[in-house]
Amino acid sequence: MKCFALAFAAAFTLPVCAVEIDGVAAKVGSETILKSDVADEMRRMGLRDSSRYEEVRNEMIDRKLILKAAADAKMTLQDWVVENRMREIIAKAFDGDRNKLIETLARQRMSYPEWEARMKEDMVVSAMRWNVVNKNITASPAAMKAEFESHPELYTRPATVSVSVITLTPEEKDRRREISDKLKEASFAELGAKSYEKIKPADVFSPDLCKEIASLPKGTISHWVEIDGWSFLVRKDDEEAGSAKTFEEAYDDIAANVKEAASKKAYLAWIERLRAETYVKVF
Repeated sequence: MKCFALAFAAAFTLPVCAVEIDGVAAKVGSETILKSDVADEMRRMGLRDSSRYEEVRNEMIDRKLILKAAADAKMTLQDWVVENRMREIIAKAFDGDRNKLIETLARQRMSYPEWEARMKEDMVVSAMRWNVVNKNITASPAAMKAEFESHPELYTRPATVSVSVITLTPEEKDRRREISDKLKEASFAELGAKSYEKIKPADVFSPDLCKEIASLPKGTISHWVEIDGWSFLVRKDDEEAGSAKTFEEAYDDIAANVKEAASKKAYLAWIERLRAETYVKVF
């Protein structure tokens, strides 16, 4: 009887312990954001790191504030505008197949009407941000000059290399000596090497191979580098050192960075004003 009682108690207490009771994450005006809402949003974004919880919750608060501001401003979107945007997304992301979208939504635990409402909200948020923040942002000559002089490292041509690489699978590892011997008479190309012209090694190769490439003088061949069972033989064909761009050459990048910084500052100021005008409580 004692064993039965313990088993009976466990059967009713364990599930209760295993289920986390939902709670309020934040209140924005008359609206509530639940912890489960934040968890659902993180799942849809593919975030598994719990340390991002506060970041996502705050983004959801900002979203509520912007949507409230849009409602107060009586901003509306024509249905045909929303429908066109949805058709565009289905065409580009799902090959025009609505069923593929519905299958994806099912995996994300979202219904089609919910997705439609979310798309409309996204468009409202984007429109509000453009009208209040972005359309008023400019890159003045003074700001661009200050940016260029303060961050010259951002406006350079990166160092590049040209390399030829022979790659062997784990099963071909025993061919390394044979290939090394053949290199005395055959060229890299004849032995199946792949050429990479004017690249940044970090954009193409693993850190170990980048380190090997960096250590090679121009025109020399590396020793065999083994990574996860794969074997690589590298020849550095050419290299070009990085160089600074002139203001004129970097003009578009400078303007973009100045506008981005100004936009971020203006956006944060706008959100602070919205928070001051609306009751916001974080739990």
